[in-house]
Amino acid sequence: MNLNLENSILKTINLSIGYKTKKHQIIVAKELNLSLHKGELVCLLGKNGIGKSTLLRTLTKVQPKLSGDIYLNNTILEKTSTNDLAQSISLVLTEKIPPSNLTVYELIALGRQPYTNWLGKLTEEDKAKIELAIDQTNLNNLRNERCDELSDGQLQRVMICRALTQDTDIIILDEPTAHLDIQHKIETFKLLQQLAQELNKAILISSHEVQLAILMSTHLWLMTDIGIISGNSSTLIENDQINHLFDSNSVIFDKNSKQFKVK
Repeated sequence: MNLNLENSILKTINLSIGYKTKKHQIIVAKELNLSLHKGELVCLLGKNGIGKSTLLRTLTKVQPKLSGDIYLNNTILEKTSTNDLAQSISLVLTEKIPPSNLTVYELIALGRQPYTNWLGKLTEEDKAKIELAIDQTNLNNLRNERCDELSDGQLQRVMICRALTQDTDIIILDEPTAHLDIQHKIETFKLLQQLAQELNKAILISSHEVQLAILMSTHLWLMTDIGIISGNSSTLIENDQINHLFDSNSVIFDKNSKQFKVK
């Protein structure tokens, strides 16, 4: 069934996420109605264990939903083939890549796998996509370096470059700044913001970097114990909804400084 879903590229309708065992169903979050559009940098915020990674895995078909619907380009996600999914969504995880002798160029080139033949041979178009992504992420000086010799910040940029090489409309990243220092956190957020705006990508990231998310994102998804609250940062701050992010009585959001403070 083809639906008009408000021009959203990814949308959920009454989605419930969690886990199934033989005897039980564990619901992490339910009745989620979310939408993602091109040109947006959306930050998913929430405390540890709230279910951010579960949501991202469900949206990318890595983990099955419990109920409700997910639409990708107006088509139910379950009906999307593996190859079509790989040409629509690229996923960047926090896990370290296995030790190998891969160069930066070779790792980035793996992003073209959804388009190459069974031999994995790169066409001239594939090579052009790789070069464009390397240029967009300023990685030309590292192209011949071995990946296992890179810093965490450099490797994260390479993984984002590989996602760009995959040439998808949606890029989803799970804690992309988790192991970075403050300089590389800011640079990563700035890069993702530029890619969303300049390349018209829909970029969704989970993060604990509340301040950077407030400053640089188009929209926030606040994952709380009462569900997900979505909106732009100014509205969520003005309506005091940002305070739902943590359930501690000792932490409160200060509107003037736009920071969480201890009471």
